[in-house]
Amino acid sequence: MSTDHRPFSPASERNRGPILDVLLQLLPPQGTALEIACGTGQHAAHFAPALPGWQWWPSDPQAEALQSTAAWCEGIGNVQPPLQLDVMSPDWTGVPSEVDLVFCANMIHISPWATTRALMQGAARHLRAGGLLLTYGPYFVQGEPPSPGNLAFDADLKQRNAAWGIRWLHEVQAEAAAAGLQLQRRFDMPAHNLALAWGRPAA
Repeated sequence: MSTDHRPFSPASERNRGPILDVLLQLLPPQGTALEIACGTGQHAAHFAPALPGWQWWPSDPQAEALQSTAAWCEGIGNVQPPLQLDVMSPDWTGVPSEVDLVFCANMIHISPWATTRALMQGAARHLRAGGLLLTYGPYFVQGEPPSPGNLAFDADLKQRNAAWGIRWLHEVQAEAAAAGLQLQRRFDMPAHNLALAWGRPAA
């Protein structure tokens, strides 16, 4: 399909390489991945061919995102048809009962706080033993001065929607802990973003 039919996200284009580097460090050769809030589909289209042993399940609540993802991923054999999924749903209908990875980029700060709680709870329901939730985006961290760019971005987000905003990492950790997940690894990423790997504590 012509790229004219595929909406383009410059941010996804910039961050897909660094995120893939993290995935290659974290993941075994084979597995099943659920992507939450897949957006344009550029991440799935980049990650799946580089992870040929993985089945990639993109999802998003917006029909336009599902159409875009289908276009971007056309012909990629290990990408499943995109699912319409609202992370706030108590039952993630259509999602595999167990997955090895839940991946979520750039949702936590561009959605109400309740979606973070729902993400952690849903990931905990569906992750296999040893599975990971990987989140990507900007965070404020206690004891670390925020970058001017993140402060400006946070102000812009809150101006657009009072329920949005860059989240404090310790508050996200509290929601993860309530769902039985803990932060296992932190990767400092370009443009003052973080990639965070969450999983169940070792027995």
